[in-house]
This record gives sequence, structure tokens and C-alpha cells, in this order.
Amino acid sequence: MTSSFRGRPRCARAHISARVAYAVVGGAVGVGWLVLPAMTINTDGPVAISTDAPAVAAAPQDEKSSAADLVVPLVAAGTVGALAGYAYVRRTRRARTRTTPGGGSGDRAGAHTALPVSSPLTDLDQQSRALLTEADDWVRTSREELGFAEARFGSEAVAPFARAVRDAETELSAAFRIRGRYDEGVPADEASRRHVLAGIMGRCQEAGRLLDAEAAGFDQLRALEGEFEEALAVAETRFRELAARTGTTEAALRDLAERYSSSATVPVTGYVEQAKDRLVFATTRLNQARQAADWTDPGHVAHHLRAAEGAVAQADVLLTAADRLAAELGTATALLPATLTGAEAELSGIRGQTTGDGAPVGELSARVRHADAVLAHVRNVATGGPYDPLDALRQIVEATAPLASGRTGVLSAAGLLVARSATALADGFIETHWSAVGSGARLRLAEARRALTVAPPDHLTADALARESRELAERDVRLHGNPVAGAEHTSRVSGAVLGGVLLDGAPGGPPPSFGGPRTRERRALPSL
Repeated sequence: MTSSFRGRPRCARAHISARVAYAVVGGAVGVGWLVLPAMTINTDGPVAISTDAPAVAAAPQDEKSSAADLVVPLVAAGTVGALAGYAYVRRTRRARTRTTPGGGSGDRAGAHTALPVSSPLTDLDQQSRALLTEADDWVRTSREELGFAEARFGSEAVAPFARAVRDAETELSAAFRIRGRYDEGVPADEASRRHVLAGIMGRCQEAGRLLDAEAAGFDQLRALEGEFEEALAVAETRFRELAARTGTTEAALRDLAERYSSSATVPVTGYVEQAKDRLVFATTRLNQARQAADWTDPGHVAHHLRAAEGAVAQADVLLTAADRLAAELGTATALLPATLTGAEAELSGIRGQTTGDGAPVGELSARVRHADAVLAHVRNVATGGPYDPLDALRQIVEATAPLASGRTGVLSAAGLLVARSATALADGFIETHWSAVGSGARLRLAEARRALTVAPPDHLTADALARESRELAERDVRLHGNPVAGAEHTSRVSGAVLGGVLLDGAPGGPPPSFGGPRTRERRALPSL
């Protein structure tokens, strides 16, 4: 039963909880003052990632009483810091419960609370969106951790888990396809639409079930709480490889900025900096994992290692997106002359379809004139200075699409290059910002992918949907804002939370792992 005095009692309970917490802290500090004189300090230095890094020397311990005196204020300060962290996490979670900005993180509200089909249609609609977002997160996270397992154990050992991911992807793809038709108004009557929404949610839940069913076996294979040395080595190797790539990618982007217009590189602006932030975050977590291993604390090893793996994987996505765009711009530049020639050949064929006075028939005339104008504009742009070759190809393909007869394959090749580039850019952005991106952007991306798989590929539709997906995702991120506030307001932690490397919208949140809703937060540390 809901009380009419909803605000006051919750506030009172919160104050009581705070008093209890302060009392516990006071008791703990008091006990510390009694027992710490008999204790010593472990002065082992943090483990560096690079094997070339010098070891940190241990501090001398000549006087045990001095060491104990030093530990006491440190313990007290640490206890106060832990309580502050606890209060911060509670405050952040309450704030995110009260306000769900944009269409991104708000999509997840109530995703795991099953609603009956008789519920209001708006509630069912919201939950279906939430489950689509969550299921996409499960699949992305599972695919990412699967990559680390395969790097260590090989493809044969991870085959059952790879199959589970593929099956979950199939269910998710079907759910997105049904949702797309639902948004188009199919079916029209309310009763049928209720059942369609139930079907979407069922598909998403099945995707989660398929992943959860394999999660225990996957954990047994990885054995992060026991045989973690090899897993740490794999993550550290990937970290070093990516750290070495950042300089090369950064130089390549500087070169692109000189050769092409600013619009050509806008999609990956800031990606190298974001990758560096993820790698700095990974450095911290890998060191913490090493320290936890030295302290024989397997739970913390797995927690920090998974967070480091997530950050490393996202750094890879960011650098790969920049490198791929650089390659695509080069390909587009080389393809442009042939595309212009192919487009002109198509128009020449159309001009042969004339009436007695030599003019193309009806609306065809206007389309030909428009295409001629676009080709002339692209030629001028391409010879007048830095330009965007992918956009130039896009303009040619769009202008000639209503007229193209298929006589030249170069137009199809240009259209596929543009569409695949836009789709990859949208996917990479969502992959590195998924805690803020809602179902709308993900749905458009799924539709773009599907348009590329039909025969023949519908590259125009795929390109348009992919660009819309990216725009929606960027809007979600802007509305979501900075996910971390206060003392933790740093780009590396904020980026990790925004990218889903840490869950719960907080620096102390658990890292996601292979699996669905039942196993999503199994790397969580004990609550404060």
C-alpha cells in the first residue's frame, strides 16, 4: 500500500541508515586504534604493466611503532573515503532513478519486470524498447569477452559459447526486425500490437536465456578467479599493441586533416584521445588486478581484469574505426574518377530514350538535369581543393540511383563502400557509448545491416539508416550528459562509464561479463 506521506519516511530511513553507517565507522576506527599497534605495514609497490618498468622499492620498517602510528590515520582516512564513495554511489543511483535523460539510459527502466499483455500499450511499448536495449548490451558484452577467451584458448575451445552468441544475435535480429515493422504500423489493431510487443520481449528474453545458459561454463573455461595469470597476460599484450598503435593512428589522422575537408574526418574526431583515455583506465585496472593477485584476492582480480579488458576492447574499436575510415577515404579517392565515368555512361544511355524533338521523356528530363548538375558539382569540388571523397561518391550514387540501369558495376561498388563505411561508423559509436544509447539508434543500425544482406544489397537505404543511427546515438549521448560527477569527473572514468565498461553509472560499478540478465553483474564486488 502506498502511503500519502511518500517523501518524508524515505528521507527519515535514509538518515537512519546514514547514522548506522557512521556508528559502524566510529566503532571500526576505535577498534583500529586498539589493535593497530601490533600490526605492520605491507609496503609492496604496485605492479607495473610494462615488464620494462622499474620496480618500486619497499619502504624501510626500522621502527614498528612508527609504522603503526602512520597506519592509524591512513585507516581512518580510508574508512571515511569508503563511506564517501558509498554515499556517492547511492546519490548517483538515486539521481539516475529520478531523471532518465534522453532516449538512451531511460530505455532500460523496468526492463526486467515482466508486464502482462493486458498492460497499457504504452507500458508494453516502453518495456519492449528497454529489453531491446538490454539484449543488445548482452550480446555486445558477450561477444567482446568471447574475443579474449578465444585469444587464450583458441576457437575450438570456445565454439559452444560462440554458438550461443550467434543464436542470441539471431533472436535479437528477429526482435529488431519485428520492432521495425511495428513502428511502421504493422499490425494496425491494438490487440495484435500487444501480442507483437510480447513477441519482441520474448525474443529478447530468449537471447538473454541462451547466453545465461552458457555463462557458468564460460566462467569455468576462463577461470579468472583461479588461473588468471594467462588472462592477465593476454590483456596486457593487447594493451601494449594498442598503445603502440595510437601514435600511428594519430599521425594518419593528421595527414587526413591536411588532405581532405573537415567533414571527411568528423566521424572519428577525438577517437585517438578517447582511446588513450580507455588505455589509461585499463592501466589502472591491470595494476589493481596484479595487486589483488599478490594479495590472493581472486574476486578483485576478476573484477579489475574484466574492467581492463572492456576498456582495452573499446580502445581497439576506437582506433580501428579511425584506421578504417582512413583506408576508406583512400579507396573512395581512387574510385571517384571511375564512378564519374560510370555515372556519365548511365546518363548517356538515358539520353538515348528521347522523343521526336530529342528531349528525354517527362520526369526523366528533370532527373537527368539534376544528375548532370551533381556530376558537375562533384568535379568542381574534387579539383578545387580538399574535399570529402566518401560524400562525393554518395552524391553521385544518390543522383543517379533513379536512372541507373546496372550497365556499370562501379556505381554499385561506390554505393556499397559508402553504406558499409556509414554502418561501421554507427556501430563503433554505439559500441563505445552504449550505456547512453537507446533503442532507436540500435534499431536503425540493425535495419541498415539487414539492408546490406539482401540480394542485391540496398546500399542507399543502408547508408541513410546508418547515418540516422549515428545521429540518434549522438543525440542520446548529448542528452545523457556526463555520467560521472564530483571528484571522479575525469575523462577516463567518465568514458569507461559511458562506454559500459563499468555498470550502474558509477566508478565503482561492476564490469559486464559474458551472459544475459542473470549473470550480467556477477563481477560485482561486495557492497560497502
